[in-house]
Amino acid sequence: MRQRLLRIAAAGAALLLLAAADPADSPMSVPEPDGIWTGPQRGYTPATLSGATVIDIDALDALIARDRPVLLDVSLADRRPAGLPADRPWLPAHRSVPGAVWMANAGAAPLDPADEVLFLKRVADLTGGDKGRAVVAFCHPECWGSWNAAKRLVLQGYTRVHWFPEGIEGWQERHPTTVIPEDSVWTARANGEAQR
Repeated sequence: MRQRLLRIAAAGAALLLLAAADPADSPMSVPEPDGIWTGPQRGYTPATLSGATVIDIDALDALIARDRPVLLDVSLADRRPAGLPADRPWLPAHRSVPGAVWMANAGAAPLDPADEVLFLKRVADLTGGDKGRAVVAFCHPECWGSWNAAKRLVLQGYTRVHWFPEGIEGWQERHPTTVIPEDSVWTARANGEAQR
């Protein structure tokens, strides 16, 4: 009887831990949040994104060949290594999908309201104001940033949003990457130069 009670207690504790777990920490069936994900940016993501099309590398290849979509890389920028002396040069090189526009951390949540306005304005510029133009958001696997960027576009009425959860690593399994600079309009915001 005592062993049975211990097993029941252990099972109950395990269920409580699962119920309290953050969806991004679960490798199984992560549910979509109601809106933008505001939890940790690294972790398991849903298999779906309502209002958008989730694509793999085969679908991305076909989309690029057929529609020339706007490719949005929202990966974080590399940080200067701790302990690197200030007088030593540090020249990080961001490798990504050729032709992508890199707006570092544009999938953050919360995103500063002025940065969100700039992100949406920049995407409008890149699409020529056409909310029906194909747009692909990506960063790295198990990253909520690209999910959030795609969701922001869906919430703004973009009708051909694609999310590529395999990200840069998924691309480079089949294709070469290229070094791309951060988008100059997006970078200018950090220096107070962007027109908002």
